[in-house]
Amino acid sequence: MMNIISHLEADCSEFVEVDPSGRYGRYNEVLGKGSSKTVYRGFDEYEGIEVAWNQVKLYDFLQSPQELERLYCEIHLLKTLKHKSIMKFYTSWVDTDNRKINFITEMFTSGTLRQYRLKHKRVNIRAVKHWCRQILRGLDYLHTHDPPVIHRDLKCDNIFVNGNQGEVKIGDLGLAAMLQNSHAAHCVEFMAPEVYEEEYNELVDIYSFGMCVLEMVTFDYPYSECTHPAQIYKRVISGKKPDSLDKVKDREVRGFIEKCLASASLRLSARELLDDQFLCIDNHNDQNQWAYYNGDEIVESHGIEIFEFQNDDDHEETEEYDNKFDNVHISIKGKRRDNGDGLFLRLRIAEKEGLVRNIYFPFDIESDTAISVAREMVEELEMDDRDVTKIANMIDGEIASLVPDWRSGLGVESSFCSCASNRSDIDFNVRQCCRNICGEKHGRFEEITLGVNNSDEEELFSCMSSN
Repeated sequence: MMNIISHLEADCSEFVEVDPSGRYGRYNEVLGKGSSKTVYRGFDEYEGIEVAWNQVKLYDFLQSPQELERLYCEIHLLKTLKHKSIMKFYTSWVDTDNRKINFITEMFTSGTLRQYRLKHKRVNIRAVKHWCRQILRGLDYLHTHDPPVIHRDLKCDNIFVNGNQGEVKIGDLGLAAMLQNSHAAHCVEFMAPEVYEEEYNELVDIYSFGMCVLEMVTFDYPYSECTHPAQIYKRVISGKKPDSLDKVKDREVRGFIEKCLASASLRLSARELLDDQFLCIDNHNDQNQWAYYNGDEIVESHGIEIFEFQNDDDHEETEEYDNKFDNVHISIKGKRRDNGDGLFLRLRIAEKEGLVRNIYFPFDIESDTAISVAREMVEELEMDDRDVTKIANMIDGEIASLVPDWRSGLGVESSFCSCASNRSDIDFNVRQCCRNICGEKHGRFEEITLGVNNSDEEELFSCMSSN
């Protein structure tokens, strides 16, 4: 017993600080440091995983009880944000004695997007588009949240990467406030002009996102030609874009960035940008997928590597990827639930490898639309964005056969619908029906992969929709 206690004491001594619950411990190793925030390596003893322990100096933020209350409200809001493109926020507490706030988040293996991009300069435009899609999905989630959430300090330094998965997430929401009556410090290089007038909405994040894309493709920090914030301010309010924009010679890339940097009245939303042709279609006819600039030789200019794409095998692979919806057999089947509570559908995707993905989900004809459910499915199951319209059309067609007066596209648009009452039914039925079949739950969707000739398919569908 004494040996066990001694061992535990030795483990505890590794931590220099422990959170009030005793669950999280902080090591003295610094992962990153900014002007007001320091990030340490931490550990979650309950889950056995490493985490990021963030400490933020509050300075004069807590001058009144009202400000403290507002801070707690913002922290509570952050805890409710759940999206695969948003950094996971586990817990937080305010250290009023030392005027610091501590919060625990997930830890990333590859640092920030800025660090990652500078480290890996040979990046195909397809990868940049993939990062853009993930960031925009996160922004769409924040901006359509109730209440809407504005990041206000989006930049490549606040976007984090798991390089082994190609995964990027928006982080450092920190003290990002709700839309109403709030003001926060910004990185001036990424600030939209309307922020200076203190009358703005969530589209300021789209402007910042455009600056992030510009940095991704040029390696230049926006307005790096300026030597003082006052110079940047004058350029921004006069509508003058960073000099680095002139380095972007690819018309499609530049056009997409300019849409993000447009005046507030013309600026597109995150959802509209996700539907933009630049992100929806990868142009595989380009001879040079690496160069975002003009030039035939391998040169380096202003820290930017320009070179031609040499991988002949990649074209075949991406063409196959583009046509993947056409190379598999997809069908949909629906039925009214036996208890009369809405509809239940199954999307069946028979893949070339002989496996069949069965995706089961409820559909509320009073509150759902085909397009909202299709978007939710693509988001939750990490399917291709280009499949949204096709899946929506299939859902509409099947529902029309079950509900004679169904009118396609009508209903309450809700990309992030909560169907908790139906999920418990799915969980119960899966336990009863699936036996040794493995299934994965993604929000309202239950995905089960079977062999192409598995006789359990119809039994599963009947059983899962029975309650």
